[in-house]
Amino acid sequence: CGIIALAMSTKVRMAENPATDLIHNGVPIGSGYVQNPVISQVAEAVFGKGSFLFIVLAAATALVLFLAANTAYNGFPLLGSILAQDRYLPRQLHTRGDRLAFSNGIVLLAGAATLLVVIYGADSTRLIQLYIVGVFVSFTLSQTGMVRHWNRHLRTERDPAKRSHMIRSRAINAFGAFFTGLVLVVVLVTKFTHGAWVALLGMVIFYATMSAIRKHYDRVAEEIAAPEGPSDDSVRPSRVHSVVLISKIHRPTLRALAYAKLMRSDTLEALSVNVDPAETKALREEWERRGIDVPL
Repeated sequence: CGIIALAMSTKVRMAENPATDLIHNGVPIGSGYVQNPVISQVAEAVFGKGSFLFIVLAAATALVLFLAANTAYNGFPLLGSILAQDRYLPRQLHTRGDRLAFSNGIVLLAGAATLLVVIYGADSTRLIQLYIVGVFVSFTLSQTGMVRHWNRHLRTERDPAKRSHMIRSRAINAFGAFFTGLVLVVVLVTKFTHGAWVALLGMVIFYATMSAIRKHYDRVAEEIAAPEGPSDDSVRPSRVHSVVLISKIHRPTLRALAYAKLMRSDTLEALSVNVDPAETKALREEWERRGIDVPL
């Protein structure tokens, strides 16, 4: 409200398409002109261009925008992890990286943000249409969800004091759902052709993709689920091939080989990965010198 009041008192004006809307000497100013943001114009009118307070306001605005962008990298990886745990996104998003953060979610968000910046040419006016639709859809759905939450609890709650608190909370959430939904309708009507349709299309695509991922995981879980009664899967296989991994010959290696022999497998082999040819050669020589009766 303060910015709006200052903009009105300082006669700040914004052109939706400055390249064609602004005229200089009877000729459109052209695409080379860069229109300053409202906050910059207001700060210039109030404090003077290049003044100390003008610079402080510009720096504070940049810091706020930086923190606002950072909140997405704090929130989305956690949300993606929860959705992955519920099998609506790939399980890789539930895996923590070396720094115990959800690295895959951070990388995915960074890639999506970069793609949007490239597609929209870093034009904040076009990107803001996606933001507005997403924000008010989230607000409306969250407020509506809270109304359903209070309705469900009111059906079972008998304490008059708690019921009174729930009814007040439900009224507040219903009030919020109504007005956020009203703003959403206005935004969709006025901004649909300006790019808001992309956000709606993206939501439909995301919903279909997440539903397909959930169906895939449900189908896999059904295929590998253990049967309730006895089945052929519990029968011992006709042949058992045992493999013991070997890095070097020491007591744990000899104990592992002895335990594998006790299993009475049909075949038993020792396996070593040839990472260093010199070490592998030394391992083979010691293996033969000790006369271990397991093929390496």
